[in-house]
Amino acid sequence: QVQLVESGGGLVQAGGSLRLSCAASERTFGRYAMGWFRQAPGKEREFVALISRSEGNTYYADSVKGRFTISRDNAKNALYLQMNSLKPEDTAVYYCAARGAAWSTKTYDYDYWGQGIQVTVSS
Repeated sequence: QVQLVESGGGLVQAGGSLRLSCAASERTFGRYAMGWFRQAPGKEREFVALISRSEGNTYYADSVKGRFTISRDNAKNALYLQMNSLKPEDTAVYYCAARGAAWSTKTYDYDYWGQGIQVTVSS
């Protein structure tokens, strides 16, 4: 199965930036649609951003549009999430996920998940 490991989280002041990375142990990484999700305490896991296979089309949740950028490097089996202009409401555990099919914004459509990484934004 595909193993995913997130890194790059931490504590940041409101208005600051963080870059999350996700390393995948899969030589055919380019065959997978990839997504970022997050879950705040007491809330359901929600979609943040996705990037498709092939052309690498992207799609974002309205809450992060214009502030976050998702990208991938298939040669390095890596997924990234650049987060700018962070807000306290962005505080959550962030997860990368892989789907061996076309992209989806639905949590239940993804086949593989990382362990998650904490992002905390203070005001």
